[in-house]
Amino acid sequence: MRSKEIIYQKIYEENYPKVMRLCMGYTAGNESLAKDLVQETFIKIWQNLDSFRNESGIGTWIYRICVNTCLAEIRRERKKERELQIDSLQVSDSNDNPAEKEDMLVQLYKCINKLSSTNKAIILLELEGLPQLEISEIIGIKHEAVRTRIHRIKQQLTICVNNE
Repeated sequence: MRSKEIIYQKIYEENYPKVMRLCMGYTAGNESLAKDLVQETFIKIWQNLDSFRNESGIGTWIYRICVNTCLAEIRRERKKERELQIDSLQVSDSNDNPAEKEDMLVQLYKCINKLSSTNKAIILLELEGLPQLEISEIIGIKHEAVRTRIHRIKQQLTICVNNE
């Protein structure tokens, strides 16, 4: 294998789960659409790998491509009303009632979907465990603004999940 292919394979293996989770959040749990967006994201990564300049971390660059790919899809699909596909949600095993946990996850996805595209990106990256400084780089707003928004978004989601 050539060098680019080896690098790409490593990037793919290390980042596929994160990119998939992010796309699942953007698609409100629609797994088939999320997989399409993941594929589109990795095609863009392959196409642009030679132009990556190491100005930011590779992870930040990948998240930026993924967020932009998902936002483009949202713009294309904005006029269509999407149904949440409950059967495609992956719910982790725990001692909680699985049906109850799935209902909460569905409700959370519905609430996240009501957020503005920027706030949706912020909270999905936060839920992914990215450092807030990196989130500010990806989104392109100041770190302090990200911290404030995350706090407000969490309050909004708590109210939304508990009242619906």
